[in-house]
Amino acid sequence: MRSLDEACEIASHIAPEHLEICTEDPRALVPKIRHAGAMFLGHYSVEALGDYCAGPNHVLPTMRSARFSSPLGVYDFQKRTSILEISEAGAQVLGRAASILAHGEGLQAHARSAEFRLSLEGRAARVCDLPAHSPRALRSSD
Repeated sequence: MRSLDEACEIASHIAPEHLEICTEDPRALVPKIRHAGAMFLGHYSVEALGDYCAGPNHVLPTMRSARFSSPLGVYDFQKRTSILEISEAGAQVLGRAASILAHGEGLQAHARSAEFRLSLEGRAARVCDLPAHSPRALRSSD
């Protein structure tokens, strides 16, 4: 490696389950690491201490999955619900996009539910001005 910056790039690419940073100033490198299950900073912060004594848990993302997942935590045991409330005006803006995407996935009922909420002007325009590259425009069976 030519530099610590390059080392951070490689570490982020590998997305290790455990990453020990044993440099003079390990905290300075933390913001440069995007993907790691757990980081152990300094010569005394060895993986074994984190695994068995000092860490919040030992359930960490493996096989490069730290690129898109996190260590097991309290949020994994909490139930969350998404709540959406869309106005009529919002449905006019989002409805056409939802219709195009749903048709592209072959989910006609989803598309129709979005289209049903469009104003009359929006309903008339739903198929007439689909982009030529859209999946619906390319299918001849519709």
